[in-house]
Amino acid sequence: MMRDFSQAEIEEEERYFHNVMETFRQYASYSLAANNRRRKDFYTLPLEDRQLLDELGYKHKLDEVDRAILTNAEFLKEVVQDPEIFGHDEEKYEHGDETVSAIDGHTGESTHDHSHPHSHDGLNAGHPHSHGPPLTLGPGSHKPRRYRPTDADMDKLRSTLKQFVRDWSAEGKTERETCYKPMEDALVAHFARVPVEERWLSLRVLVPGAGMARLAWNIAKLGFACQANEFSHYMLLASHFILNRTTEVEKHEVYPYVHSFSNLRDRPSLLMPVRIPDVLPSSLPANSDFSMVAGDFEEIYGDEESPAEQWDAIVTCFFIDTAKNIVNYLRILHRILKPGGVWINLGPLLWHFENNATNEPSVELDLGEVKALASKIGFELHNERTVETTYVNHKQSMLGYVYHAAFWCATKQA
Repeated sequence: MMRDFSQAEIEEEERYFHNVMETFRQYASYSLAANNRRRKDFYTLPLEDRQLLDELGYKHKLDEVDRAILTNAEFLKEVVQDPEIFGHDEEKYEHGDETVSAIDGHTGESTHDHSHPHSHDGLNAGHPHSHGPPLTLGPGSHKPRRYRPTDADMDKLRSTLKQFVRDWSAEGKTERETCYKPMEDALVAHFARVPVEERWLSLRVLVPGAGMARLAWNIAKLGFACQANEFSHYMLLASHFILNRTTEVEKHEVYPYVHSFSNLRDRPSLLMPVRIPDVLPSSLPANSDFSMVAGDFEEIYGDEESPAEQWDAIVTCFFIDTAKNIVNYLRILHRILKPGGVWINLGPLLWHFENNATNEPSVELDLGEVKALASKIGFELHNERTVETTYVNHKQSMLGYVYHAAFWCATKQA
């Protein structure tokens, strides 16, 4: 049973949701302003330097980036056209769409963010997620001032565009195959005794930290009953759009790499369009059992009054290092898994709350300690290996990060 949430928690949740929506809505003005700063910098140069850059087509490149940003903005506007799915009252907040030209009239801060956020995808939420009813304003209440997204907000949104590439584009296939295929193969092998046509009737799989839900969708495509769980509002809005409001393969075009000019081999690598989705999300078999639950993993599945031993398998991909307390994560995984059930994991240990600025508690273990802890809690690990993989990697960039990710299967001991 979920705990009751206070009015203050409900209001904080609503504010956060509104801020995320505003980040989507103000993407164009923010991003165009950042690109316009490059124009301003250009005109600070000596005439001779500007002429040389003109010969390279630099100003034309900036115009092309503006057009790509506006294409992204139209797509992101579609993503947030249906906010009522989260049960929040957006009407009480001040917001509105901005009309911005491709070249002039930019608004917002002209700032660049070249940092590497302490997360796999720049999507650390770090806010409470409540499940109560939406807040209603009393008589005489006024709409709060319109929220102005921060650099960190926009970084999460830019990462969301890259996540679309990873999960729902042909360009992301190699990365998906590297991460998702070993997990899917291990899942099928563990339940090889169950005929394919009976999987959805008898085998329930949970995917916490599902992101845009492609792994969970793949598992449902294999015939398993699958539930995805996700905490980030950015991911939830994006996955809802792809799964429920996309009716054609490659219907949408985005330009995920136009926000930074660093480490680029050539202009096409900056202006590379990506079409999504690469498959039709509604193409699951008619009898599929596929769902997505929004909220914090520990709150939803860690409640002692919620059913135990209800999942035949749990699949975690780039997830366990989102824990503040890894002991509690593993304890919950063990509690909700059926005896003999399998936990399949792949990912690094980039602890998301290490050295955080909000004084959140954080426990960071090395890989050996995590595996030893899993054994103490009641898992028997097997099929262990290292998987070399990237995460939201731009293949045409001069810079790339490779994770030496840990893969294992772990069986719950009775």
